Amino acid sequence: MSEEKTIIEFQPLDVSYEQEGNNVFIVIWAKNRAGETITLLDWRFKPYFYAILEEESNIEKVKNEVLTLVRRKEPKASVELVEKKLYGKPVKALKIIMMIPEQVREVRDRVKNVPMVKDVLEADIRFSMRYMIDKDIKPFRWYKVPVREVSKKKYRSAKIYEVLEDPIELEAEASFPSLKTMVFDIEVYSTTGSPRPEKDPIIIIGLMDGGLKQFYSENKDDKETIKKFIEEVQKIDPDIISGYNINVFDWNYLLQRAKYNGLNLDVTREIGKSPATSTAGHISVAGRLNVDIFDFAQEISEVKRKTLEDISEYMGVMKKDERVLLEWYDIPKLWDTGKEGREKVLRYNRDDVISTYRLMEKFLPFGIQLSGLTGIPLDQLMATSVGYRLEYYLIRKAYRFNEIVPNREERERESYKGAIVLKPKSGVHENIAVLDFASMYPNIMIKYNVGPDTLVKECKNDECYVAPDVGHKFRKEPPGFFKSVLSDLLAARQKIRQQLKKLKPGDPEYNVLDERQKAIKVLANASYGYMGWQGARWYCKECAEAITAWGRQNITFAIEKAKKLGLDVIYGDTDSLFVQFDEKKINELLNIINSELGLEIKIDKIYKKLFFTEAKKRYVGITIDNIIDIVGFEAIRGDWSEISKDIQTEIARLILEKGTTEKAIEYTKEIIRNLKEKKIPIDKLVIWKTITKPIEEYEVDAPHVTAAKLYQEYGLKISPGDKVGYVVVSGEGKISEKVKPYFAATLDEIDVDYYVDHQIIPAAMRILEYFGVSESVLKQGAIEKQKSLFDYLSSKQKK
Repeated sequence: MSEEKTIIEFQPLDVSYEQEGNNVFIVIWAKNRAGETITLLDWRFKPYFYAILEEESNIEKVKNEVLTLVRRKEPKASVELVEKKLYGKPVKALKIIMMIPEQVREVRDRVKNVPMVKDVLEADIRFSMRYMIDKDIKPFRWYKVPVREVSKKKYRSAKIYEVLEDPIELEAEASFPSLKTMVFDIEVYSTTGSPRPEKDPIIIIGLMDGGLKQFYSENKDDKETIKKFIEEVQKIDPDIISGYNINVFDWNYLLQRAKYNGLNLDVTREIGKSPATSTAGHISVAGRLNVDIFDFAQEISEVKRKTLEDISEYMGVMKKDERVLLEWYDIPKLWDTGKEGREKVLRYNRDDVISTYRLMEKFLPFGIQLSGLTGIPLDQLMATSVGYRLEYYLIRKAYRFNEIVPNREERERESYKGAIVLKPKSGVHENIAVLDFASMYPNIMIKYNVGPDTLVKECKNDECYVAPDVGHKFRKEPPGFFKSVLSDLLAARQKIRQQLKKLKPGDPEYNVLDERQKAIKVLANASYGYMGWQGARWYCKECAEAITAWGRQNITFAIEKAKKLGLDVIYGDTDSLFVQFDEKKINELLNIINSELGLEIKIDKIYKKLFFTEAKKRYVGITIDNIIDIVGFEAIRGDWSEISKDIQTEIARLILEKGTTEKAIEYTKEIIRNLKEKKIPIDKLVIWKTITKPIEEYEVDAPHVTAAKLYQEYGLKISPGDKVGYVVVSGEGKISEKVKPYFAATLDEIDVDYYVDHQIIPAAMRILEYFGVSESVLKQGAIEKQKSLFDYLSSKQKK
């Protein structure tokens, strides 16, 4: 061990911990300014938790009892009295410091049972996260720290250091970190359904780090293929490893096949250590960030089926007609047919790898900024919910506020009155502006000091804000925890937006700052929903009720002012208003709202034409940028086939662009003809539904349950949460008796009448019925006189 002290600058990627005997130490995986991988070890930090004392307790007596109790487990444990805050109120607490993390879990319940100990808190915060919180270390930020170089041969690092003092953060840089990235994807040879690692080999491992490489097993002996993969990962030495659904499938399968072949999947930066499932639920690859792109795709609500090819097409990285598409059951057949078949499977794997790499390039900039903001390592970030991301940000802030973090509790879901949603003015409208309150709920929380620590039952006149309708009271002073946190967030976002105005879109600095402000917006907007989330540490139903009450008041105020200015209000939903576009009057309205409510409202988009039904949250429109928006119809529901979405999107476009229903009717008839002539691809007819509980618990054989049972007959395992895809085929009986898994059916078997009567016609009629079109017109071709958009506009004006 060198005695020479030096100061280095580093950028952390991930933080973990290890134990050697009775000593535990933090491991920081990082990059230095030269782009080298370095490892920092910190032996100075110890795990701890808090015991909150009753107000009337004998502090010294309780402290001695707790110290005696914990030293039975760890003689070196210590206990100290600290002054903290809980929900903004001062409390006395004992900080109980152990030597290793497992000891915290072992003694916390015993400490809770000590007389005059009110509660035990922060015992469930993971040790590595505890370190990052207390030392204010966030991924992808630059720090400087005094260190001493040490010799430890167990890490794949250019240098290994012992940390001597707490790191100090440097100014945030407006550039993306220089990281080595890699994606991979495996193909498995299985002729009997779900691949089984004890018998079904890996035939291809494709990977890309800028260049594409494929390792394959011609004779189905995958031992050499896996060895080549291990060697290539070690050679590339990536900081980030990505793939699509790799946490669920690829890693686990590789690990089991490596074990079957007597190999150690030695691809981590800790020599000899293989990837493993972490406490967070993802696959941890020590020293590297294992980022599953599927987790990012899960949050794209516009795409109902989250396959790689569907997400790739939606994100514009690879169209379906530009790539090889195969089903799982095609792979072994093609692999066994010789060179041509194998080349097709290799091209399929190549397209998977390339599209995954391109998706990674699109998603990572946002992920990196959100990781740096929340402090959650990138490999865990997207595997957690939005609520958890916000919560870790709040925990960090709580430490700075000297606030003790509440425990997470199991609660029953409680409902409360939500936002205003107006009944829309049905029909077709031209030139409609959508006015959107910027971050309305976070701004309400700031304006009225809303939070569980400011909520009071009684208060003197003018000392509290009182929420309309519900009557919940929040003290005006001092600023609460949530107000302080959100004020900082929104101020930081505003500062970034001002910086963006000085830069050109597309510039590297612009791109970084834009992703950063998006990350801030996501966190800020999650704050209201977080308080009403039953799993939240800072759960507060009254807070959520009060925020929506003030939100309803704001929307009502805006509607009344708009009408007084002569603006026709077409629709209102939560924090948005749809009004007739009149630039002068709208600008006047924006100024009134800004000055009288203290809230920012802006024009979000302008529709050239917009069609509403009588139902709330259901409309189609075409913007001045010629983008089609469809909200609330089958086009975005998960229990209709893809053909329904295609039909509604095209019908909306044709009606809004052409001004009549004639082309839309012709288009629908053409789809019906193509279906009868077997010209519609079968994947457009697949209906996807989710299995929500074990199959044996279903009392009725609904179509998707029948399909799931058939899946199992093909050797495919189906668990709660899985989606099953099926088609309806010709035959007698109920629909549930006429379904087949999509991969087991052919176009010739399709029940054309079912799809016409229950998918195509209903999807088309959801829009066309409002224009006087009957089902008979679509089925029989008898053209009735159709109303044009201008008929609707003129009738609307007469009203």
